[in-house]
Amino acid sequence: METTRSTLSDLEPLLSIEGLAEYLDVPVTTIRDWRTDGKGPCAIKVGGRVRFATSDVLTWLLRQRETEPGRGPSGG
Repeated sequence: METTRSTLSDLEPLLSIEGLAEYLDVPVTTIRDWRTDGKGPCAIKVGGRVRFATSDVLTWLLRQRETEPGRGPSGG
């Protein structure tokens, strides 16, 4: 019987707050404010540091998409 083992290359990439801020082109303080207000993507705490799974960021981004030009995700 063959056992499949995961390697580090199989793991989903994680972004730091700084990495996410750079990716979204917003200040780090904006990411922190979003976390405080419950508006940003879900995070993972690892060793006391906040990290963001790329799949969670992409899911959150899709929810931010306008339903049509000029209208927010909620239609407003």
